[in-house]
Amino acid sequence: MCLRRCFMLLFLFIGCESRYGGVIWGQDKAHIYVSDYLAAIPEVTVARATYRNDINTTGWAYLELHTSANFSDEKQAYAAGYLEGFLTRDLIWMHWQNMLKGYCYNKTDVCGLIEDFLDKNEAYISSMITAYPLDPYWYQIKLYYIQLEGLAVGYEEATRDPYEQLTYRDMIWLNMLGDLDELSFALSMPETTPDSILFSEHCTGLVKLLPDLSELYTSQVTWNSYQSMLRFQKMYVLQFRMTIETDQRIPGYKMSFSSYPGIVQSLDDFYVISSGLVAAETTIGNSNRTLFELVKPEGQILEFARAMIANRLARNGREWVEIFRKHNSGTYNNQWYIVDYKRFKSSAGGARGSAGRGLLWLLEQLPGHTRAADLTSELIRTTYWPSYNIPYFPRIFNLSGGNERVRVYGDWFGYDTNPRAKIIKQKQAEISNLADMYRTLRYNDYKHDPLARCAACRPPYSACNAIAARNDLNPINGTYPFRALGHRSHGATDAKLTSAALASRYQFVAVASPAHNLSRGIPPFKWSEFDLGSQVSHVGHPDAWMFQPVLHSWEWN
Repeated sequence: MCLRRCFMLLFLFIGCESRYGGVIWGQDKAHIYVSDYLAAIPEVTVARATYRNDINTTGWAYLELHTSANFSDEKQAYAAGYLEGFLTRDLIWMHWQNMLKGYCYNKTDVCGLIEDFLDKNEAYISSMITAYPLDPYWYQIKLYYIQLEGLAVGYEEATRDPYEQLTYRDMIWLNMLGDLDELSFALSMPETTPDSILFSEHCTGLVKLLPDLSELYTSQVTWNSYQSMLRFQKMYVLQFRMTIETDQRIPGYKMSFSSYPGIVQSLDDFYVISSGLVAAETTIGNSNRTLFELVKPEGQILEFARAMIANRLARNGREWVEIFRKHNSGTYNNQWYIVDYKRFKSSAGGARGSAGRGLLWLLEQLPGHTRAADLTSELIRTTYWPSYNIPYFPRIFNLSGGNERVRVYGDWFGYDTNPRAKIIKQKQAEISNLADMYRTLRYNDYKHDPLARCAACRPPYSACNAIAARNDLNPINGTYPFRALGHRSHGATDAKLTSAALASRYQFVAVASPAHNLSRGIPPFKWSEFDLGSQVSHVGHPDAWMFQPVLHSWEWN
């Protein structure tokens, strides 16, 4: 009852009409049905979906997609992609314009290197799928790329304007957005290291175990460019088998996650999975140039695919990290935290609570290196686990260039001395319910909080020093010791939060919009009032981003 009492007034749900879709298979071809009425969709389908675009009212679009075990896995995968591409075509085109249109202007040489890499990488993947048809890993890789193929065909079928056509390779580019900057750097090795590599500040994560063991919260706050704010909440129920020779269903056949148009994984990343796992990450980056020489097209799988394969195949945290670290690409280098809710028993209702071994696993990745450990004992000892773009394991910290960044730029890059580390440590102690957890995730009081101070900045603070950054609020004429603290089209674009109770229903509280708090001098974000608005593509965005948190109920859950 506390969840409802403490938070019910914050929930906003304003729905508009859903669209329904279904795919049947006939004459060796997928046939699609789309209607505003569920009754118009055939009862027997390879895949069915419900889709609603509420971006202008809640900040989110919603896609729930189910496949049928009565059909082969290959047909299920293709139909799932086809249906998503067809139903969400308009948002995919908008997101492409905002995120990738013009990416290769003035750097055709680099994009040529990326295309050559992808050609070789896909040839390697194809050879492994052929060589190991009964291996669950390569079988799921095959299904993943079939789903992407279906996505491209569905998009193409729904697109009438030739100018707006996107290819299968374009869909690969969309899905590898997380890998793209580091892949580009590894292949071109420019003389100077770009800020996106040196100052990799994407996302804040927090796992909070209430001291009385009454609840366990897992959360993530996305930090990204504001042009990325076309957002989805997705539910995939894909009835895939472990291999072609067994009827055993994959552990992660069902998952809900935050996502984006045209992207068949989360990318943030934040997943609630049928295996009982909740998987999330924050980016740690890598400024050690020599490590990028280990990025190769053969023998490696890009991160965007490896994450989803781990989600599908793993039954516990240990298995997740072991699957994910296979074929490490060294791109989109993150700190992953994997929470196994099967290892948690709530003390609510007078029951004896417990937090068992394997509850929290941590994995960090760099090119050629991974490190992982069960950190359940640390979670129990401190009651929280923070994640804020700085490696926890000393070896990964050193290899990634952490010591050098501290030497050159100071304590902001230290694991214990970073402002977010101190802010999270202070704020997590105040959490006793879901509402407290949500407020913590949205915290930004950069003008008043001493922990947000920046002695080398003018003015002496930065809106980057917060759990939910608002870098657009830093004065354009301010001075900062490095660009990450300055004025940019970048900040916390959402917050996602689940609990033991919510995760059992594949639900999470989510808000889409940069954090705002008028009482603390933090206004809502508006494109019309943003000085960089005319320079940043934001097709399809509402002007004002001041949405309330939502708790979405899946229609067919």
